[in-house]
Amino acid sequence: MTAKSLFALFTLGAIWGASFMFMRIAAPEFGVVPLVFVRTILAAVVLIPFVLAAKAWGDIRKHWRTISIVGLVNTAIPFALFNYSSLYLQAGVNAILNATAPMFATLIAVIWLKDTLSRIAMIGLVLGFAGVFVISEEKATVSDISFLPILAALCATFCYGVSASYIKRYLSNCKPIALAAGSQLAASLALLAPALLHMPTVMPSNTAWGSALALAIFGTGIAYILYFYLIAEAGPAKAITVGYLVPLFGIVWGVLLLDERLSTMVLVGGGLILIGVMLTTGFLQFKANR
Repeated sequence: MTAKSLFALFTLGAIWGASFMFMRIAAPEFGVVPLVFVRTILAAVVLIPFVLAAKAWGDIRKHWRTISIVGLVNTAIPFALFNYSSLYLQAGVNAILNATAPMFATLIAVIWLKDTLSRIAMIGLVLGFAGVFVISEEKATVSDISFLPILAALCATFCYGVSASYIKRYLSNCKPIALAAGSQLAASLALLAPALLHMPTVMPSNTAWGSALALAIFGTGIAYILYFYLIAEAGPAKAITVGYLVPLFGIVWGVLLLDERLSTMVLVGGGLILIGVMLTTGFLQFKANR
């Protein structure tokens, strides 16, 4: 990986890690659904010029039905679920739970696309979900938080896993920038009416607005551009390693800017999840000697 690609990788990890901090700040004032609408519509505005430059608008028209489904499953629903969980969970905890998305993607690909799963990958799945159990147990007993916010975060990452297999099966010939912009636009159209019905009664503060704008412009729009750049320059296998940086940056931003303190058990659970993800995705491999 070149120095330029490495810089893009760490920048993307820092941006996506900060997204959970922005949700933690903005969700209580905007509300769950209105924040998703603001995020998706502004992200679409950022991405559409790149669609036009790439002459990819035809792909959006051609695949608008399947792109709309991706907009719901990969954007609208998981964004709303993470907004809900951010009302109760620390940004660092949500960033750690977000790392389960590749595990769900692997498991669903095995069931739906008939992909094979090695024994090491199976061990990774067990370790990953053991990490989720450790975090859930700690939050329920020590922090007195119900399992519902954790379940919401896991449902969000499950949606990411479903959409990964859906995209691979039905949209493999669609330009990535068209898929990114089209899915954000579809999500914002689907959420327009619910967002209007649940508008906040009090105007959000400047801090909340700043977080919402950062979430939309950087955490979604620019982040997608960086991600597609990494796929093109370094390849998908190396680009996906950003998933291992997101929890690290999520914890760092939460500690530095939100004064969060993560317990030892949460860090242990997060470590189990990361090891499980690396085993499941093949990032860590063990070769037997003959």
